Amino acid sequence: MGKLTVGALRAVLAVVLAGTVFVQAGMVWALVGGSDPEDGSLPLTPLRLITILGMVSVQFAIVCVWRLVTMVRRGTVFSHAAFRYVDGIIGAIVAAALMWFAVTALNAPGQRDDPGVTVTMGGVGVAILGVALIVLVLRMLLAQAVARDAEASQMQAELDEVI
Repeated sequence: MGKLTVGALRAVLAVVLAGTVFVQAGMVWALVGGSDPEDGSLPLTPLRLITILGMVSVQFAIVCVWRLVTMVRRGTVFSHAAFRYVDGIIGAIVAAALMWFAVTALNAPGQRDDPGVTVTMGGVGVAILGVALIVLVLRMLLAQAVARDAEASQMQAELDEVI
């Protein structure tokens, strides 16, 4: 992975992390200060709490990706230590999907006249879970690469012993 690619990725991750922290701070301020009263059309407090927690899952995934990028730059990504971060990303994506389903459930009573919105939102939640499955498949590929790397190291050691 080139230095330009790593730098660009880290810049994007830093901007997204800063943006989510900024939005979280504003939402916490609205919750604590009570500056935005609910009019009864939507339960804003639960939606704000879910949004804050959803941003925490995004932030957690960003930190995991940052650590994986660091491992790639050091050439240590094909090790068992990488699994911890990939598992963290999978967990963050699943948590985000569950929070999206919670938002869908909160929004559903207001969509009785047009249930297509709720069905579409449910489909988005399933798509988010699909992303978690894709990352799980990538984790399995990483496991195979780590196993092959260990096997190659063992064969190299045996070859060095013979020579």
